[in-house]
Amino acid sequence: MKRVIVFLFVFICGVTVLFGQTAASRADDLLKQAKAQLEQNEYVKARSIYLKAYEQYAGIGNYAKLVECGLKVSSLYRREGLYNYANQLCIGVDYQLMTGEKKNGNSMPALRFLLNEERMQLAIAQKKADNARYALSLMENNAKAAKNDTINDKLLYVKTIYYYSFGMNKKGDESFGELINKYKEQNNREKLDEVYRNFIESAVKADNAPLVARIYKEYTDWKGIETKLANEEAQNRLQAQHQADMDALQDKEDSLVTKQYIIVGLCVLAALLIAALILTALVLLRYVLLTRKQKKTIHIADEHAELKNHFIRNISAQIEPTLDTLDDTLPGVKALRTFSAHIQELSELENSLSETYEMSTINVNTFCEELIDKAKPFMRADVTATVNAPKLAVKANPEQLERILLHLLTNAAEFTPKGGKIWIDYKKRGAHTQQFIISDTGPGVPEELQDNLFKPFTEVRDLIQGDGLGLPICSLIAAKMNGTLTIDKEYKRGCRFVLELHP
Repeated sequence: MKRVIVFLFVFICGVTVLFGQTAASRADDLLKQAKAQLEQNEYVKARSIYLKAYEQYAGIGNYAKLVECGLKVSSLYRREGLYNYANQLCIGVDYQLMTGEKKNGNSMPALRFLLNEERMQLAIAQKKADNARYALSLMENNAKAAKNDTINDKLLYVKTIYYYSFGMNKKGDESFGELINKYKEQNNREKLDEVYRNFIESAVKADNAPLVARIYKEYTDWKGIETKLANEEAQNRLQAQHQADMDALQDKEDSLVTKQYIIVGLCVLAALLIAALILTALVLLRYVLLTRKQKKTIHIADEHAELKNHFIRNISAQIEPTLDTLDDTLPGVKALRTFSAHIQELSELENSLSETYEMSTINVNTFCEELIDKAKPFMRADVTATVNAPKLAVKANPEQLERILLHLLTNAAEFTPKGGKIWIDYKKRGAHTQQFIISDTGPGVPEELQDNLFKPFTEVRDLIQGDGLGLPICSLIAAKMNGTLTIDKEYKRGCRFVLELHP
């Protein structure tokens, strides 16, 4: 009985750890997605994903990430003037921190500092001076408890914003001066420049012209001093360089008496160079011999590759009589026949890459419309299939072009769900470059599989579910058409293949 209890306990702990890892990974993925949307200025989408990440981090008790996501959502609400939603979210973050502090038995002043900073920004946005002052007092207490230099610097910065926001310019100037003096004492020029620029930007946004003028004057005065110091440093460097040059000239004058020894040294060097030339000639001779050997090795490798292809074709041909004795209605027999045919075709294409297909004139729009009609029987109900191609006459091999594009369309039809979209685009990229683009709104190809899509035999597959040789064959056909077949790795709303031809 004890063993059973121990086993159950270990099992439950393992499941709990595994669930926690999965939830953490899901939350991290959501955070990455939210940041990506925010960089693209998709504020509503970013807010929604940040909120989901916030809920995930709340579930696993990651309070630092929880606060990061929650406050980012609040700032996005604040940006749109949705102050009630922002306040409610701050209350939720406060509750989560309170729960975590009770659970862990430790306070989290650094995280509470960030929460109260957001509350102060909300109060400033709503012009509620009392609420802003109360939030600032909480931040001062948080900073004392955190005992962190970065937070103390941030507190000075936030104080200055508070004072300037509510017309307390004298206190704002004192706080701003304290912050500036601190960075001047540290000789942190980069931080000083950042602080000046940020406050000028904030004053411009607040439409506070006097404040803009005052800070800008201080900034230009400081920059002037910096420029003067930089000029003095440059002058000192020039003087030092001049002195160094004079010392070098003196050294050269002193070294004239040793020129006879230099001449002797040059003669010795010439002898060494002659010896080096002889050695180089020997090395080159050895390189020529090695090159001949490598050419022979390459020739042998090419012969072996040809024998390998011949061997593969023979195997494919030898299994045909055996397949003829089997029932063609069986899925396995059909799969083997298809696999055998694909192997033969793949080998033939590899051996004839230098031979190009004959070209003829086609109407792009008509050609693509006919392809869509041929692919529609393979599509699910309510899937929209469209063509974006001009009525333009171009040179191509219609049979091989149809084979590639029809294969891509049937693949798209297989993975595009009901209500999805599939479409063909044609784009003229230059006088001798054209693209046929097949796109869909399916799940897309996983990133870890994209690099091997056009390489045959990269994985062991159940042949009944397909042998994976369709795309490699299409890629070789594209090469024989003086083109390339690639997957668009940047496209994230489904799957997109690009066939680029150079007729």
